Amino acid sequence: MSSSLKNLSDFSHLDVQNASGSRFAIVVAQWNAAITGALLSGAVDKLLAHGVAESDIEVIQVPGSYELISGADIAFRNKSFDAVICLGCVIQGETRHFDFICNAVADGIANVGLKYNKPVIFGVLTTDNEQQALDRAGGKHGNKGEEAAVTAIQMSHIARRF
Repeated sequence: MSSSLKNLSDFSHLDVQNASGSRFAIVVAQWNAAITGALLSGAVDKLLAHGVAESDIEVIQVPGSYELISGADIAFRNKSFDAVICLGCVIQGETRHFDFICNAVADGIANVGLKYNKPVIFGVLTTDNEQQALDRAGGKHGNKGEEAAVTAIQMSHIARRF
């Protein structure tokens, strides 16, 4: 089914474990603040709903999506987290800057996860326009922040199991 026809944040088919006792960092970009703020709210609400204590969630604000990479690295380097959730929004403009930023952010976030052998979750919207971003930040297609939080919970449980 096309994403234009459904809420992408429907978790009714998943058994999401209780995450009490787990610690999460959320690194969030300040650029496109209305959108990233909605992503952050969705992620925090979902973590709390699955048993994570407010004191076990640390929010780190960085200037833009490119800085999510260093923010995730700084989080793991300085504190013990079960996972880091990266939230950002890159909207296509008139230049190729979009392509460079999206590729660099995806690669950088993956590399931080490999460096620390811990889950680093890619909760970055890469959309053609602002409306698509709003639709995925609490609009008709759900909230990518919630999706990132559920992914972090699931991956931290897998990491503990092995």
